[in-house]
Amino acid sequence: MPTRVTQGFEIKVERRRPRGKWARRAGKALGVAGGGFLSGALALAYYVVHTITAPTATTPFDAFTFTPFEFGAPYESVAFPTGGGATLRGWLLPRPASRRVVIACGGYRGRRADLLGIGMALWRDGNNVLIFDYRGHGELAGTPVTLGYQEVQDFLAAVDFVKERIPGAALGVLGYSMGASVAIMGAARRPDIAAVVADSPFARQRDAVSLRIRQVLHVPHGPLLALVDLLLGRLNGYHFRDVEPLREVGLLAPRPLLLIHGLADSITSPHDSEALYAAAGKPKELWLLPGVEHCGAYFADRAVYCERVAAVFRRALAPSETATTGAQAEAQPGALTAG
Repeated sequence: MPTRVTQGFEIKVERRRPRGKWARRAGKALGVAGGGFLSGALALAYYVVHTITAPTATTPFDAFTFTPFEFGAPYESVAFPTGGGATLRGWLLPRPASRRVVIACGGYRGRRADLLGIGMALWRDGNNVLIFDYRGHGELAGTPVTLGYQEVQDFLAAVDFVKERIPGAALGVLGYSMGASVAIMGAARRPDIAAVVADSPFARQRDAVSLRIRQVLHVPHGPLLALVDLLLGRLNGYHFRDVEPLREVGLLAPRPLLLIHGLADSITSPHDSEALYAAAGKPKELWLLPGVEHCGAYFADRAVYCERVAAVFRRALAPSETATTGAQAEAQPGALTAG
């Protein structure tokens, strides 16, 4: 770089480079950086999609679970077809004298044994109970899952199975987490379902994925969610908009809906149940539990939980039976309390 001396100071004199040459170099650098950013974003989006939909890993110990056998209850192992030529498996807890049926829908990557506690309580209350595994869950682990998209089709297949098996069935559905969202969407599409209990649902699949990205990846989630949605469509055949209980919950009325959510839930936000409650028609209930984590209401107080859930189905599935029972109770000595 040339210099010239003026009054004892050395002053550097720069020669300007041609603007076009500098612009070309800057554009090239930005192009490389932009390409690297896009490649990184796509890789991150693919990681998210893979995390959502990858088959659940299987082990030789997966069959080591409880069954209704451990509870001493009668049950039948059943199988029924669903979309794509798959066969779903489940347990039917029978009440031959009753037409009341509750279908229990488990959570994301769960198994039907997870629902035996509440399932037995509902069976003891006089309901036939069907507990089943979706594709990619339980005994069927090893195939892709979709966080509610194909799982709602599996639930509808379970409804068809029950209606064929128990003609004239009075149907209710109970779901947990993803299964709660499945229960809402499935019941919205099947008016023959008379009551819904949804424990810890998400309002939109997009919201559930967004929450997890913020918790785990700590990156700007807006652009990333757009790429995830694009890849879900390309690789798995569905988009976030295809799994939105919030858009369908209004179709449940006038059938009763009970929403349950722990206020300490770190998996699905309690605000999702509040949004679903606001969008639902009557009759509806929202049961929020302070200090309770995801799907923890059952464990907070098993007796209270089982009675409150069972009462929803008792009223909706057998109103005449409930009325008769109440009339008999009033006629018995000592049935009325003062005060």
